[in-house]
Amino acid sequence: MTAPPEQITTDRLVLRRLHLSDVDEVQTVAADALPHLHPWMPWAGTEYTRETAATWLTFVQEGWRTGTAYSYGVTLSGNLIGATGLERRIGPGGLEIGYWLHPAHTGNGYATETAAALTRTAFTLPDITFVQIWHDLANTRSAAVPKRLGFTEVARHEPPREPLSPGKIGVDVVWQLNRPPS
Repeated sequence: MTAPPEQITTDRLVLRRLHLSDVDEVQTVAADALPHLHPWMPWAGTEYTRETAATWLTFVQEGWRTGTAYSYGVTLSGNLIGATGLERRIGPGGLEIGYWLHPAHTGNGYATETAAALTRTAFTLPDITFVQIWHDLANTRSAAVPKRLGFTEVARHEPPREPLSPGKIGVDVVWQLNRPPS
């Protein structure tokens, strides 16, 4: 199974593979973003400790090792502003994109730029024929990303696959983009 590159560069951002050595930066950025992320992310509770970050980064390393998930730090001018990734959890031939940004960096097109870069990268992998983005129906800001990139809504799932967070209404919206013909 072919893995994506460990670093992806866009016009403004660098998406780089995260390592255990990133623990302090991940902890700081994620902890500071919790009030913004809490409505949408089940993991974004009231506290995000160094231990929480280390546990997640260990999971990230395992994903790269097994080829099941490829997580990246989203960086702007060398500073971590969020995280993103490609996950093999939607079946053969597919990768799912997930993303979050620190609230100081939302509204600048960075999530769209990140998802566009990951979509292009996914389609360089020989076994990938489609890419999906999932979000809760109430998360209209997250819905704007796949719309901007030309994804098509292909499904709604109720109940959702993950635990509810305070901002969610419990309907997963699934967007998909198929590999363009050669």
